[in-house]
Amino acid sequence: MADLSLEEDEEITGINVTPLVDVMLVLLIIFMATTTYIVHQSIKVSLPQADTGSSTFVKKNLSFLLDQSAALYADGKPILFDQVREYIDNERKAAEKESRSLQALISADKDTPHGAVIKLIDEVRKNGIKDFAIHVESSAK
Repeated sequence: MADLSLEEDEEITGINVTPLVDVMLVLLIIFMATTTYIVHQSIKVSLPQADTGSSTFVKKNLSFLLDQSAALYADGKPILFDQVREYIDNERKAAEKESRSLQALISADKDTPHGAVIKLIDEVRKNGIKDFAIHVESSAK
């Protein structure tokens, strides 16, 4: 009988890690499955900094981007300068259906030739968009 009481009073010194490993494997699988949906395609540009830069919010924003080689993108898709008018007209028709006004957000790499930026601003203004913003990073941190 003395032997039975000793077995009941012993402390448990080992930890069963099998349930912990099972939970971690399930979390790993969920993480691996969801990361494929989080990845965004982007165009690498280095924005110039400005102390007076601020965020602007509008109802309908057209996003134009010039990379360092002066290639033009509209909402992340390559576009030629000759197609800007058609693109703006299509967006204006869609915005008018929703009673929204248009504004352009122009982003350009700091190494983009100045003439390409001016050409884009001119195209945007010629096609009726008077409100536009130049996208910069704020240097004040």
